[in-house]
Amino acid sequence: MTAPVTASMTAPMTAKTTVVMLYPGHSAEDEYATLERHLPGVRFPVVHTWEGATDHDVAALLALGAHEPLAAAAHEAKVHHPDAVMWACTSGSFVYGPDGLELQARWAADAAGVPASSTTIAFLEAVTALEAPAVVLAATYPREVTAYFVEVLEAQQISVVAGDSHGVPSGEHAGRLGPEEVRALVIRAAGRAPDLPILVPDTALHTVGLIEAFELELGRPVLTANQVTAWWGLRLAGRTVSAPGLGRLFRVGD
Repeated sequence: MTAPVTASMTAPMTAKTTVVMLYPGHSAEDEYATLERHLPGVRFPVVHTWEGATDHDVAALLALGAHEPLAAAAHEAKVHHPDAVMWACTSGSFVYGPDGLELQARWAADAAGVPASSTTIAFLEAVTALEAPAVVLAATYPREVTAYFVEVLEAQQISVVAGDSHGVPSGEHAGRLGPEEVRALVIRAAGRAPDLPILVPDTALHTVGLIEAFELELGRPVLTANQVTAWWGLRLAGRTVSAPGLGRLFRVGD
């Protein structure tokens, strides 16, 4: 995976940092405006890569993460003068497998002219930063889609001890889940494996405002898709940010 940013690369909090989010469809892109409110001096403009449905189906997800839409959106991101760009889609990246993750990142980086990565890579880096050798999943996807994420995690020696696949048919459906429904996904996963970090891998879910409450209730890290995407995007941009309200991940190194 991409090498972690060292402390010597940390930018001062007075500097503006822009990480463009390459986001498919319309489900929970408003999460990035919420993240901006937690992170002074940071911008997360959204460029949409896809205007159709975002079905949780392997063939559809491969199309979602293909070179043409991804590179076109990354090129469009240049208007924002980004320091980095992120392919803000978990399933549309992990279906490409361990080798395909780096290929997608290169497509975006070449088109944008700045460092690029994806939400799946961000999850791998976040789990590593928390020094967690094993995790539990609270996945919205059908089981056959979740299996691709498990493969990517295990290829990085991250053990998936337990996980739930909830069969939500699309990103649009996931985006309509309310806080209590999201909480039910997380609580069910927590009961499957005590003490392990919980991964919630769908950028279509609204989770940013729930992370602190989840971690307080469960006493363990909870990593959600838009949270890790923002965190790793800032690292790629040379910015290490500590912030309240965004979970243990944004306090790593404190």
